[in-house]
Amino acid sequence: MPQSVDLESQVHIPSGHVSLGATLAVPHDARSIVMFAHGSGSSRFSPRNNFVAGVLRSHGFGVLLMDLLTTVEEDSRAKRFDIDLLTNRLHSAREWLKTQEPLSRLRIGLFGASTGSAAALKLAAMLGTDIGAVVSRGGRPDLADAELGNVTSPTLLIVGGDDTVVLDLNEEAFRKLRSVKRLEVVPGATHLFEEKGALEQVAFLARAWFAKYL
Repeated sequence: MPQSVDLESQVHIPSGHVSLGATLAVPHDARSIVMFAHGSGSSRFSPRNNFVAGVLRSHGFGVLLMDLLTTVEEDSRAKRFDIDLLTNRLHSAREWLKTQEPLSRLRIGLFGASTGSAAALKLAAMLGTDIGAVVSRGGRPDLADAELGNVTSPTLLIVGGDDTVVLDLNEEAFRKLRSVKRLEVVPGATHLFEEKGALEQVAFLARAWFAKYL
């Protein structure tokens, strides 16, 4: 059964000249919080990330699902692949959490999908031990290529076995990571993990990784 939640709200996070919508939910006894970095135009309402977030919540993790782009920016392919922009906005969320009591004391994990994975890894490289663990789902860690060797956070890459192009990119990125790392391939799954049981396996793997390192 899900644990009782003493904090659950829709919030707005300032980042430069924009304000980004976010969903925040923190169980009463949470010791860590996972920030979700969506990619390729997805928002905090992404059904796949919300499913994973629900599993994490039910196991005592706080979750923050935020929009990395405004509604106007979502239609811009250039913005969706602007990893520096996405990283800066994810960093803004981390800085915002520092100002929120008692959230400022929670250990931080990052869950990235698609281009959001690159942003998560770049932020992990930037913040070092401030980031306890990173999980990527169907991500593009290759877009953080120059920073992969600087990541110190334990990193789990999850890829669908039938998502062959992205699998090749993840295998290449995996070789460049120097942190504790693991590459998990979900057999028969495609890019969106829409196959029966595939997303459940992603959630199981993510929960186990965060439980071990957060």
